[in-house]
Amino acid sequence: MYSEIPSAQLLVLSFKAKGIKNIVISPGSRNAPLTLGFSKNPFFKCFSIVDERCAAFFALGMARQLQEPVAVVCTSGSALLNYYPAVAEAFYSEIPLIVVSADRPPYKIDVGDGQTIQQSHAFGKHIGYEANLKLDVSHSTETIKEFDESLLSHSQQEIEVYNKKEIISALQLVSSENLPVHINIPFEEPLYGQTEEPEIKVTGDIRTEDSNPANYDLEEYSNIWSTSPRKMVLIGVQQPDVLSKSVLDKLALDSTTLVFTETTSNIHDSRFFASIDSIIAPIEKSAARDELFEALRPDVLITLGGLIVSKKIKAFLRKYKPKHHWHVGKNKAYDTFFCLSSHVRTEPNTFLNNLPHWEQKEGFRLRWDEVKNHYQNRREAYLEKIGFSDFWAFNEIQGSIPDSYQVHLANSSTVRYSQLFPMNETLSVFCNRGTSGIDGSTSTAVGASIYYPEPTVLITGDLSFFYDSNGLWFDNLRSDFRIILINNGGGGIFRILPGSEQTDEFSSYFETVHSLNANNLAMMYGLDYANVSNKQDLKNELESFYISSDTPKILEVFTPRLQNDKILLDYFDFIS
Repeated sequence: MYSEIPSAQLLVLSFKAKGIKNIVISPGSRNAPLTLGFSKNPFFKCFSIVDERCAAFFALGMARQLQEPVAVVCTSGSALLNYYPAVAEAFYSEIPLIVVSADRPPYKIDVGDGQTIQQSHAFGKHIGYEANLKLDVSHSTETIKEFDESLLSHSQQEIEVYNKKEIISALQLVSSENLPVHINIPFEEPLYGQTEEPEIKVTGDIRTEDSNPANYDLEEYSNIWSTSPRKMVLIGVQQPDVLSKSVLDKLALDSTTLVFTETTSNIHDSRFFASIDSIIAPIEKSAARDELFEALRPDVLITLGGLIVSKKIKAFLRKYKPKHHWHVGKNKAYDTFFCLSSHVRTEPNTFLNNLPHWEQKEGFRLRWDEVKNHYQNRREAYLEKIGFSDFWAFNEIQGSIPDSYQVHLANSSTVRYSQLFPMNETLSVFCNRGTSGIDGSTSTAVGASIYYPEPTVLITGDLSFFYDSNGLWFDNLRSDFRIILINNGGGGIFRILPGSEQTDEFSSYFETVHSLNANNLAMMYGLDYANVSNKQDLKNELESFYISSDTPKILEVFTPRLQNDKILLDYFDFIS
């Protein structure tokens, strides 16, 4: 069945032609023509999420996991604005999210009608393409004539040609550049009429062209690379298995190359440096700080993937700039260190495989291998001496996750702690680092879990979890979905940042101290619940936490609010 409204038919058929199957719908009346069109067509898989902010992050998680466009559909008014956090995240993380909003006819905007706002340009500069479709004039013609007869000066055929062109432009961009797009469609009542035969025809696939073809002089890069004694490769957020094993091996064989990876890079190799802060923090504390940082400064820096978590590597490279900074990737290149010299628009495997002179036995990396071995040994000694805390718990939790799980990390303290400890190389790790917000981490993980062949675990802090608790408002939450909630009674990261004070204002407005727990939320959403607050109980619970069950599980880990920051900061002193 299809809506009687031509533009609703056009959108549904265009999505089908493009192979866009997954549609996340929030309830409403104005979007009824779209809801009916998608939900009554067996080609589409539709999901109902009431909270629009959660719906958009749910779709974002699914799109990232599938690496294909996923659409969110909402009614008119403020519903659309609730998509904004996820749209911004999709924009900076290059995730193909399609926002579809139903709108009122133009003559009912800003006249005092309910659920009407200015929906065009709603996402400002955080959208890849905006398609504002025109109102059909073959539907409710008499109503249109009553309110704004000038709209009838354009024929229905002209409107359909325009709308089709806009939809095609949006769908081409979302696929070719992995950026979010917004399609806004005005509908006049009646909204619920249906037909078995659409009057709109969409023939063939809507083709996508590569808007960023590779174009670079390999010889120039090769000459610089082969004559540089100190090279650094820094890998940010990326999907698993982006870099081939042959490329990783070549990088590892060259001792003039230092490879820094982050937990979100999904790169694992014992010859690389996975805990960046554990290298840099001791240098910051050293009396020979400038000398050591100069020794670490690369001649050439290659960055791969998305945004970087470590603030310490950003501060280091911004002050001790490399001579050359090349970002390799097909879409965006951020000048994170204010010294970007080239954006190499190609696949990283292609570029790195073609660089010469890989195998070097001596050089830049050897000194830093010794530093890495030192901090790894000291970290183990530190874990033996400290009490129960965020630091101790994260090490225990990360070591407990079974093979092949999908791991989602919330932002702030969670993702930063994860950087300090080894991560099982069979795991796929994700985090919303585009805007690095705490909003939507639960919803993103739930959406990503839907099609992932193995179980999913979300590791989250208390503020992130409670902020996005509506993310659990989903009838089809998988029974193998797991949540580990680190509850340290507030925004623990603010106790680590400079400027923290033991005052009422600090605890109320920065740290936001609270006494909440997740027990009743777990009961409301039908999740199994357990909590721990010491080492032995955490070890015991983790032994059974991942065993198959009929319901999802939450494990809440209560850690000491007033000790966590001291234990973390003392770690960097200890390894120094």
